Amino acid sequence: MPANLPPQYLKAELEYRALANPGDRLEKLRELYRMLPKHKGTEKLQSDLKQKMSRLKDEIEGAGPGAKKQGPSHRLPHEGAGRIVLVGPPNAGKSAILAALTNAKPEIAAYPFTTRAPQPGILDYHGVAVQLIDLPAISPDFLESWVPGMIRSADAAILAADLASDDVAEGLDAALDRLAAERVQLVGELPFDDDDESTRHVKTVMAATKIDAPGAADRLEIVREWFGTRFPVLPVSAESGEGLETLREAAYHSLGLLRIYTKIPGRPADRTKPFTVPIGSTVLDLAREVHRDFESSLKFAKIWGSGVFDGQSVKRDHELHDGDIVELHAT
Repeated sequence: MPANLPPQYLKAELEYRALANPGDRLEKLRELYRMLPKHKGTEKLQSDLKQKMSRLKDEIEGAGPGAKKQGPSHRLPHEGAGRIVLVGPPNAGKSAILAALTNAKPEIAAYPFTTRAPQPGILDYHGVAVQLIDLPAISPDFLESWVPGMIRSADAAILAADLASDDVAEGLDAALDRLAAERVQLVGELPFDDDDESTRHVKTVMAATKIDAPGAADRLEIVREWFGTRFPVLPVSAESGEGLETLREAAYHSLGLLRIYTKIPGRPADRTKPFTVPIGSTVLDLAREVHRDFESSLKFAKIWGSGVFDGQSVKRDHELHDGDIVELHAT
């Protein structure tokens, strides 16, 4: 569904980009959020705006005269096209998923709370790099103080459910309740009409791990009964590899991104490193990603892809589709 952003929104977005003061930027983001049409086509934009507002509020509050450091910093630089966090109760198999889907080498052990600091890795999806971070386990009695903030900074989440545990449903409920108390809501679909800036909704897929464990099939049915209406439930095994590619694809698609390939006139398309833009983006949005000068100099583009004939000329406001090949023409 197209975003159909009004001209007032586009003007306010340009004003936001010109601002440097964090307080002014926060107020302009709030204005943008109020002006943004709330429907399926703006789902990713809504999430991005709320995430930026949350980060700016943390930055402003952290810079205040009364701010105090509370132990070591667990901040990680953002890498790739998006950030996905691995969340779940103890022994849910999060570290094994991280190791199976990325180049990371986390410690994997049978005892709980093996992960005590954020463990990053890079997930590759058809040439698109995505940051995947394993976080410490969440239980009724334990939640690292910095974990909710790390989840707030994420673009999406994978919620791990341990199919080797008879208490799998109770463990998931406890983790979700602890996060909800910190105003972090893991959801299968982002809400369209929630104006509460204090609560961060994070789009989530559920990885039902250890599908090859004894009794896992029966526990999977319980998980689907309890949580199937809230999250996509994907059975996986990090040991055998079952379901991992489906999880990789679902995790990437939870980011709400399009892969767009570019080409220079007279040359083949570069299919090694696609650009990524939010669903609903236009040729002009892509041009901004390629080079900032294109925003003012872009004249038209040629497209190879969905809904057009090969090499069709399109205007700056043409909406892009996943896998499109775009040839930009500037004055």
